[in-house]
Amino acid sequence: MNIVLLESLGIPGELLEELTAPLTAAGHSFTAYERTTDEAKLIEECRDADVLMLANMPLPGSVIRACEHLKYINIAFTGVDHVDMAAAKEKGLAVSNAAGYATQAVAELTIGQMISLLRNVNATECQCRRNGTKNGLVGSELGGRTVGVIGTGAIGQRVAQLCGAFGCRVLGYAPRPKEQAKQWLTYVSLEELLKESDIVALHCPLTGETRGMIGAAELAMMKPGSYLINMARGPVVDSEALAAALNSCHLAGAAVDVFEQEPPIPQQHPLLNARNCRVTPHIGFASQQSMALRARIVFDALNGWLEGREVNRVL
Repeated sequence: MNIVLLESLGIPGELLEELTAPLTAAGHSFTAYERTTDEAKLIEECRDADVLMLANMPLPGSVIRACEHLKYINIAFTGVDHVDMAAAKEKGLAVSNAAGYATQAVAELTIGQMISLLRNVNATECQCRRNGTKNGLVGSELGGRTVGVIGTGAIGQRVAQLCGAFGCRVLGYAPRPKEQAKQWLTYVSLEELLKESDIVALHCPLTGETRGMIGAAELAMMKPGSYLINMARGPVVDSEALAAALNSCHLAGAAVDVFEQEPPIPQQHPLLNARNCRVTPHIGFASQQSMALRARIVFDALNGWLEGREVNRVL
């Protein structure tokens, strides 16, 4: 099999060599490329591949359709919306993801952003650097707050569990509730969650149902002085509407790790210029531990596919 990795997996070379050695020893070829947005170059790199491996770079249908030998796409990411799944289905390809690798990483960052927002960490740091004090910026604790978790998969459940440990009341919303999640949260309607929560945390996939889920009407339902944290996907939230809710002071603050496009983000983006909006360049999934776990998950899926087993298959 001709196996092609289209972008770095963010792991040391020694680990990549450890994971690929059994494949090359078995007679398979393995080629790794640097990430590119040049479609013609991408087609050239992919043309003879039986297997494509990638993380979160876009993989257009035009590239997929140009690969005559392609049989399997191995996505080193939880979400798969950056891959043209319609084209993959059209060609009868197998597709897998790396579900589970970033559960702890995303959950920890979510909790960190909650605390940072509630305690005014950014503002007090700026004051400290200007020889100022905490005066006027004394924040509040996470314990005792009501947290609404939208999306109750593995990450949402872990966030709910950690919030519970802090003494929070946790509400949850998902189109298809999960029985195991009920030990960490109480399911309610989306409207009730938005109206009752002091903090709303988004951990849902990007689908036809969730695209634009949080718009001006939904933001208006949220409690005055509440917070929104988006660790899901950028298009789940209307960025213009969120910026307006922040700038009008209806929301006290927000933390956004995801946008309509992968970073770098244009300087004119409304959330880069909104009041008290903490922005990060899609770091939620990325820790040293999660990157190593992700690599092992995707190579396990690849080996499973080569052996006729299904591992993390999404198509």
